[in-house]
Amino acid sequence: MNCKNYHRHNFHKHTYCVFQEVDFALVKGVQPDYTSASGSSYYFTNAGVYRHSNHWGRAANCKWRLASHQSSRYSGRVLGYANWSDFLPDNDSEKLYAIEIDFTSQTAHYYHKFSKDFPESTVFRTAPETLKRLKVIRQHLKDNKWLRHFEGNPSEIGQHILTQWNTGTESLEMIKRRFL
Repeated sequence: MNCKNYHRHNFHKHTYCVFQEVDFALVKGVQPDYTSASGSSYYFTNAGVYRHSNHWGRAANCKWRLASHQSSRYSGRVLGYANWSDFLPDNDSEKLYAIEIDFTSQTAHYYHKFSKDFPESTVFRTAPETLKRLKVIRQHLKDNKWLRHFEGNPSEIGQHILTQWNTGTESLEMIKRRFL
């Protein structure tokens, strides 16, 4: 798994991490150990780091996501926490990422190959490939007009098409043609 040990001096260099949203009361009245140029505040502990920020996702050369308690996207500054062991190495050349699609909530997220257990058949891709594919999947989940040309249950067909594309190597257009 992750062989590198992350800490306050290296966690911000080419890493992937999913922070968990926590109550701001945990750091209220505490001076941040570091404040970035973009305004994010960091509070270091022996076990991990709190990040108080209004932007998540791509942070400088890192991919940091916030697992929020809110069902909708956060607005404003949110406090997230991650243990040092939650940070994983990131680069654009290795096949480190897989996409999981949740058809019930109509969402899709990418995960680092060392962040959880994946089925043996999971396809891992480089970060740039994953982010391009994730964008297309999210567009297809958000707008179902593309399904009007198919016969049958649109949600089932959409689920089959996106799943096949996410777990295979064929182009999305080729897969769609098979369902026409």
